Amino acid sequence: GGSPAAAQLGPVPASKVVAGRLSFDGHATVGNFTGATTEVTGEMSGGATLEDVRGWVEAPVRTLDTGNEKRDRDLNKSMESDKYPAIRFELTGVTPTGGTPDSTRVTLAGRMLIHGETREMTLPALVRPDGGGLALQTDFPLNLKDFKIGGLSKMLGMLKMSEEIEVHVELTFMPQ
Repeated sequence: GGSPAAAQLGPVPASKVVAGRLSFDGHATVGNFTGATTEVTGEMSGGATLEDVRGWVEAPVRTLDTGNEKRDRDLNKSMESDKYPAIRFELTGVTPTGGTPDSTRVTLAGRMLIHGETREMTLPALVRPDGGGLALQTDFPLNLKDFKIGGLSKMLGMLKMSEEIEVHVELTFMPQ
């Protein structure tokens, strides 16, 4: 079923991430900062409809760049990137929630794996056809404490960082 807008996407071919960006906005006493990486990999299984699609997306913690070398080192220390090198999302379900003829709003259900911790999450996302593939965009809040990420007060010297961050992900999938 689903809405007519969602139905227009029809069958989804098995696809790979060909371009992507994962970023987050952090809030510290000294001001806000952004960390970002374009080293994103992932795959999507095909499906008769969007609801049938499963997949995963992953980015190496070490490639996150906050524009400050010391902060990058502190971030890698806090996230123990030697031990837990990747941020990973495993997609377990897609629910179309509406949209327009050229984009479909969906809820992505899945497991977020960060810092050796796994959490079930649902993420709001926008999916649209893009040059023979699919573009996906999602923005969601994340609490670092949920993933047992500590050391937030040393992240910028003596200045505290909030455990609440906003994550932004943009992905382009193309058929394999």
